[in-house]
Amino acid sequence: MSTVVEVSASMVKELREKSGAAMMDCKKALVEAGGDFEKAFELLRQKGAAAAGKKASRITSEGLVVGQVSECGKVAALVEVNCETDFVARNDEFQALGKELAAVALKEKPTTVEELLAKQTSKGNTVKELVTEAVAKTGENINVKRLQVFESTDGITGLYIHALGGKMGAIVELSADKCVKGCTDMQGLAREIAMHVVSAKPSYLDREAVPADMIENERRIEAGKADLADKKPEMREKIVAGRVDKILAERCLTEQPFVKEQSTSVGKYLAAKGKELGVATKPVRFALFILGEGEGEAQGEEA
Repeated sequence: MSTVVEVSASMVKELREKSGAAMMDCKKALVEAGGDFEKAFELLRQKGAAAAGKKASRITSEGLVVGQVSECGKVAALVEVNCETDFVARNDEFQALGKELAAVALKEKPTTVEELLAKQTSKGNTVKELVTEAVAKTGENINVKRLQVFESTDGITGLYIHALGGKMGAIVELSADKCVKGCTDMQGLAREIAMHVVSAKPSYLDREAVPADMIENERRIEAGKADLADKKPEMREKIVAGRVDKILAERCLTEQPFVKEQSTSVGKYLAAKGKELGVATKPVRFALFILGEGEGEAQGEEA
C-alpha cells in the first residue's frame, strides 16, 4: 500500500524560490521525492525545470559592496554592509560609511566581522560605534555582513566594484615568480581579472578546487536526464562525461572565456600577459560578493 506524502505550501514555495520552477512542478517533484527537498531539487534539474546556478534564496537586503586596494597593490579588502532600503544605500552618509569600513579593513586586515567592528576608525571611535551612529541617523538597521582581506607576499592583488550601484565586487590575488618593474601593469592585470570575476561569477579557482562530491552530483543529475534514457550505456557515459566537463569549464575561473577576449581562457590570457611583462603569473584566490548573497568565502589555494 503506497503512502501519500504530505507536501506543505511552505515547502513548495521554498523549492520554487530555489529552483525558479513552476509551483505545480515543484509540488510534483516533492511528492515524487517523498518530501525530500534536495532530492526534489535534483529531480527538477534532471527534468530541466530548474536552473543549475539558481541561488537558494532571493536577494532581499539592500546596501553596498565596497572595497579598497593598497597603493602598492599588495593588499585588497572587500566588505559588504547592509541596510533596509535602497534609499538609504544611495545616501551620501551611508556611502561614506562604506568607504570608511573598507579603509579600516585595508589598514587593519581583520579576518572576521567581529574583529573589524572592534577596530578604530579615522575619527577615533570604533567601527561598531560608527555603525551605531549611522543607525541613529538613518533610522534603519545597519549591519556589516562579511569581509575578505587578501595580502600577497610575492604577487599582486586587484579590486573591481561594479559601477552600477555598488551591488557587486571582487578581489583577486595573482602570483608572480619575480618582481615586475611595471607594477602598475600587474595591478591593471589583477583588476582585469577581478572585473572578469564580477562579470562571469566563477564558483571555483580551477578543477583542483572543485569538491569530488560536487562532480559526482553533477554526473548523477546529467545521467538521470530523460534525453539519455534510450542511449547505450557506453554512449550515455560518454555524453555525461562531456556535459560535466563543460559544466566544470563554465564554473572554474581559469577555464572561463575571458570577458574582454572571448577567444581565450582566463588562464591562457594571464599566461600571455605575464610573458609580455616577463613574469609567470596565475590566479591564487578570489572572492566575489554579490549584495545579499552567500557568505563570500574566498576561492583558491590559500583561502
